Amino acid sequence: LTVSAGALGALVVTWFTFLPSFVFILAGGPFVESTRQKLGFTAPLAGITACVVGVIGTLAMLFIKHAVWPAGHFDWPAALLCVACSVALIRYQVGVVKVLAAAGLVGVAVKLVVA
Repeated sequence: LTVSAGALGALVVTWFTFLPSFVFILAGGPFVESTRQKLGFTAPLAGITACVVGVIGTLAMLFIKHAVWPAGHFDWPAALLCVACSVALIRYQVGVVKVLAAAGLVGVAVKLVVA
């Protein structure tokens, strides 16, 4: 029961996290494209894009910190998995879904072996 409740919770959170973004993109995309040649619109959007990249980078560093140093000690398996996933994504251009699936399987296997 706990696993199914957790899975349902994860699905609901994912749905309501990403749904508004996709609605904004689909609804606002044509307007943004129509303003492509207008400097008054493109300059602020360039600044917003830079801010979004900064936020994504900050969140990535925060997630890495909590994954690799979960309780104040260095977690070698998590660090190696992080490096392996980065290499797969950047160097070998493996798809994100495949990397996430493989990382999930490796994470579960490591927890089963260690626990």
